[in-house]
Amino acid sequence: MYPQDYSIRPATLADAAIIAGHRVAMFRDMGEVPTAALAEELLTTSTTALSALLREGSYVGWLAIDTEGRVVAGAGAHIKAWLPRIADQGARVATSSLPLVVNVYTEPDWRRRGLARALMNVLMDWSRGEGFDRVLLHASEAGRPLYVSLGFSPTNEMRWSI
Repeated sequence: MYPQDYSIRPATLADAAIIAGHRVAMFRDMGEVPTAALAEELLTTSTTALSALLREGSYVGWLAIDTEGRVVAGAGAHIKAWLPRIADQGARVATSSLPLVVNVYTEPDWRRRGLARALMNVLMDWSRGEGFDRVLLHASEAGRPLYVSLGFSPTNEMRWSI
């Protein structure tokens, strides 16, 4: 077990480019960024989009910071409007927005130290405190064991790519 050589803080508007960089690295790790030109475009457009979402409050995130002040991991939630649904095992109708977990990323030298788990626990605690009835995410193959261990369950989601 590693000593706790990091701290976690909320993401701010000033962190948009760092979060966007993690987003590009995450998609690269999954093999979904085939060229440097696409990586640069994704970085630029993600920085712009994250800045807007952070400003309006529909993106929240947390960053793990090492003892020298460097961001070494992060996780966020894009809060999206959602249609009414049955919640609490059929006990009520929920009408609130829902957080979609995005941008969970740990720098390679910091992996296997529990940072993603710690960040997800903060995000999950925040979600409970905000009164959401569920949290959604799209798991990579590498992330799936972590999410299952945290209590997430697979759903019937499918995708059609055009």
